[in-house]
Parts: sequence; C-alpha cells; structure tokens
Amino acid sequence: MKKKILALTMTAAMAATMLAGCGGNNNSSSASTSSAASTSTASESSAASTSTASESSAASTSTASVEATDVELTVWTPQEDQDEGWLDKVLENFQAEHPEWNITFTTGVCSEGDAKTNMADASAGADVFMYANDQIPDLLTAGALSEFVGDNLDTIKSMNSDTTVATVTYEDSVYGVPFTGNTWFMYYNKQIFSDEDVANLDTMLEKGKVAFPLNNSWYFASFYAANGCTLFGESGSDEAAGIQLAGDAGTAVTKYLVNLVKNENFVNDSDGVGISGLTDGSIGAMFSGTWDYNNVVEAIGEDNVGICAAPTVTIDGKDCQMKAFAGTKAIGVNQNTKYPEAATALALYMGGSEAQKLHYEMRNIIPTDTSFDAGDDALAKAQMDAMDYASIVQPVLSAMGNYWTPATAMADEILQGVVTEDNAAEKTETMNEQMNTSAVE
Repeated sequence: MKKKILALTMTAAMAATMLAGCGGNNNSSSASTSSAASTSTASESSAASTSTASESSAASTSTASVEATDVELTVWTPQEDQDEGWLDKVLENFQAEHPEWNITFTTGVCSEGDAKTNMADASAGADVFMYANDQIPDLLTAGALSEFVGDNLDTIKSMNSDTTVATVTYEDSVYGVPFTGNTWFMYYNKQIFSDEDVANLDTMLEKGKVAFPLNNSWYFASFYAANGCTLFGESGSDEAAGIQLAGDAGTAVTKYLVNLVKNENFVNDSDGVGISGLTDGSIGAMFSGTWDYNNVVEAIGEDNVGICAAPTVTIDGKDCQMKAFAGTKAIGVNQNTKYPEAATALALYMGGSEAQKLHYEMRNIIPTDTSFDAGDDALAKAQMDAMDYASIVQPVLSAMGNYWTPATAMADEILQGVVTEDNAAEKTETMNEQMNTSAVE
C-alpha cells in the first residue's frame, strides 16, 4: 500500500501546484480552460441580453449547448506512459472529444503488474487503471472491476479477436478493454529457413535445428491445444470442464513429442540455448516473445531476423496449428467510481484504435486492435497473428495452478526417454489426472 499512497501523494502535490496530473501533464489546466470558456460564453450571453430579443434567445441557446458537467477522474498507468507523454496526449484528446464533461484528471503511477496490490482498497483506488489480465479474480474479489455490457461490450468485441476478448472474460462477463497482448511466437534465421519452410515445424526439422522450450510449461500445452485438447473448455473459463489433455487426442500428441525429441534437429531450449545457438549458428529458430527481439537481432543481425506466429505440426497425418498461451494488458473501470459513464468512456478511449495506434508510435506497445495495419513491422504482425489464430487464452481460474508442475514433469520424462510410444496413453492419463487434482487434496 505504501507505493499507492506515495503515488497519490505525489499526484496530489503536483496537481495542487501545477493544476495538472502526475508527470506534468496539462489535463487539469485544459479542463479549467474548458470551464473558463463556459464562463466567458455565459458573460457574452449576458451582454447579448441587452440587444434584441432574438439575439438574447440565440445566445441562451448557444450557452446551453456548451454547458458541461464537472467530472473528476483519477487515472493510473505505468510511469513510462507518463514519461513519454502518451497519457497526456490521450487525456487531452478525450477531453476535446467530450465537451459535455468538464474533466479534472488526477494521474498516478501504477504498473499493470501492481494493479491488484494497489487496488486492494478499491474505494481509494483509481477510477480508470491498467492491469494484467491474470489479476482479474483478485481485482473482482477487491470489488475493483466493472463489467462492460451492451454497446460498450460490442465495441470491445468489434476491435479484438475472440482469444483477446476471452483474456478479459471471467465467468462469462467482460471486465476490461485489452490494449496489448502477451504471448509467444517464432524467431528464425532467414538464411536457414524460407517463408515456406516456417509454415510447418516438421518441414523445418528436415532442414535445420530448431530450439523449443518443451519443459517450460508455458509452452508445453501448445502441442496438445493444436490437436484439440482443452484447458477448462473452449473458452478457458469453464472450471467444471477441467483440463482435458488425455484421451486419443492427447495420447497422439504425447507420441508425437516422443518422436520429436528423438529428431537430431530438435533442441530443448533451456538456460539460453536458443539465443546462444542463434549466435553461433548452430540453431536456426527459437520460440519466444517481444522481450527477446533485441537479443535475436544482436545474435543474427536485423536483416536475417524472421518472425512469425507458431507453425503447424503434423500429428496423425494432419496439420495442426500450434497454439501459445495468450494474455493481455487491459484497462479497467473501478466499481466505486462516482462517474461511471465518463470513466467507462475514458477506458474505451484509452483502449481504442486511436490510442492504441498512439501507444505503438510513442512506446512500441503492439496493439490488439485487429484493424491496426502493422505494415512491414514483422514483430507487431507476429504478435497480432498469434493473438488472432495461433493462441488460446491462458486460464485465470485458480484451478489452473494445478497444471504447471505436472506439465513440466511430463516434458522432463519425455526428454529423458521415460515416456515412450508404448506407455504414452498411460502416462498421458496420469498427467491429466494430476492436472485435475488439487495439491492439497
């Protein structure tokens, strides 16, 4: 809580001395300007009343049309959004588009990862704030998130892929406006693999070495999801459905993985093997996310960097799309806000097309907006493609906690040769049972 109090104290001090929010923005002063403009108009209307009756009537009508309701909104974002001027610009644009509100903005610093801590006392929290989608259950427990419904929900759905919308859905309700994704995809050396090669993992393995972090459980499920296996139903939010990685579909995947690790061109990526292999030329492709882009560029040179969504794999003779876990960062509205209409409109604007485009231009935050044109930015396109068709939502249910350890253990046994084609069905069933059993039971 100390961090939140400090952020608010700093904001209040700066607002008092500068009539602005945190980071030296001019939002409060622009709102004051709006108020001043209304006062000026009112004065002009009064003067006009000494003229003809028709002029007085016209002046009164003009004044009524620009009258604004006073609104106070506290907005929390990461420090970088304020340092780079993104938040100032967005708030300024929002006020300009909503003359019906005379808004005083107060801004505070809160990273997406700290939202559940800083919003623990939701009554003292921001009206609008950014958060990581895996915090939804904690934020709901704190009473810190409002549901989006009706036209507002339609707006969110129209901008984003089904997977992206699912990341902010909990128990069939949507609680945020996504603005950037969190997932993984594939980097490859264009001197080794062609655009045609990288469409299918098995094709790639005929041509060069590929590193994949099989015993990292955040990546492991992608093969099972490719063959139709599910984690908490198709939506990833049906706790009663449980984890279903067994059966014929799951066994087929396990057998595929048993043979995959025997391939001399497959390398398990652990302890930085992928990056070091790209650097010395022993590996031609690896799987990671935006955070590794600079490392890959340094390893093989920008001109040689290829980036795309995860490829397909051939299981039982059919091509199946690998699917990464996907999460998002989103904008939420506090249930306790005194101005729900304005706060909801601001959240939708901060996560809307214009603000996402500005986020990308100013901070290289890759949009979730499916209408965004990434142009020749392969990194942006790869993440957007992954969110669109090469991922499943990473479940935020508490029962998901039972998945991680059995997944890693299964991958380790596959890598060690303990799991074979002969015992694949048995081992897969055991793994699945463990994933559906609480550690405290």
